[in-house]
This record gives sequence, C-alpha cells and structure tokens, in this order.
Amino acid sequence: MPYIDGFVIAVPTANKQQFIEHARHFDTLFLELGATRVIESWGDDVPDGKLTDFRRAVQATADETVAFSWVEWPDKATRDAGMLKMREDPRMDPATPGNPPIPFDGRRMIFGGFEQVLEVKA
Repeated sequence: MPYIDGFVIAVPTANKQQFIEHARHFDTLFLELGATRVIESWGDDVPDGKLTDFRRAVQATADETVAFSWVEWPDKATRDAGMLKMREDPRMDPATPGNPPIPFDGRRMIFGGFEQVLEVKA
C-alpha cells in the first residue's frame, strides 16, 4: 500500500519562483530514491477558519502563501530507506555549492508520514 509524506509550508509570496526551483531540485532526489510521485501546490483558495486553518498552522503572514506538497512512495520501507539516504546526501544540504537556497522558514513547516487507507478514482 502506498505511503505518503505530506508538507505544509508558508512561503513568501515574492519567492514563488524560488520555491519552484527549490522543489524542482529536491523533488528529483525523492524520485531517484524511490518515490513514485511528488506534487507541489501553491495556495489559491486557502480560507481563514474559525478555529484553525492552514495559514495558522504554519503561522503564515499577510505576505506569505501556503504551499501544500506530498511525496508518494510505494510503501513505508521504501520511504524510510529513501529518507535515510536523503539525510546523508550532500545534494540535500542548502550549504552545498550549486544547491538552491531554502526560500521559506523551515521551522514553520509541518510535515508527517501517512499510511494510505482509501483511494477513490473517477
């Protein structure tokens, strides 16, 4: 059964293109290490909630847009092995020459791993 890593990030709206370039660089590493698909989404219709919402979850300011991303893996074992390799890969280090800088405050990113329990398709 597929395994999903999900991410929600507040990105300065002015950094949209840098976010895309950053994702293009790092997402290819996910695929190289076993992921089957990576989706990067830029907030378009992200309403304020009464109790909680995406913006509050990542403490987004008025000049930031919420990005929502996920990585699909064939299973949790492949994900665990891939993530371990990523942590050791110098291409993941933004300080490595040639790697794009991180265009957002990673301390406010929320993320987690999820076991797929249902899929409904048209």
